[in-house]
Amino acid sequence: MEPLASVSLASSASPRPAGWQMQLRVDYVVNKVMQTHRGQSEDAISRAIQDQLRSVGVVPNGRQIAQYAAVISQLPLLPPNNRA
Repeated sequence: MEPLASVSLASSASPRPAGWQMQLRVDYVVNKVMQTHRGQSEDAISRAIQDQLRSVGVVPNGRQIAQYAAVISQLPLLPPNNRA
C-alpha cells in the first residue's frame, strides 16, 4: 500500500482571505439592488438587500445593510433602457 501524502489545511500561502465567497455574494446582491432600487426609500432597499442576501445563503449584517441602503437611496434613477 502506498503511503498517503501529507495534507496541510492551514496554509499560509492561501491566495484568498477567509470569507471571500460570502463577500462576493454580498457585492453581487448590493450591485443588483443598486440597479433596481436606486432612489427608493431606505426601508425598501434594506428589505430588498436582506431578502436577496438570505436567498443566496448570507446572514445579513444590519449595520452594513443600513449603510448600503442610505447610499443607494441617494442615487439618481437610471434611464429605463439601462435597468437590468
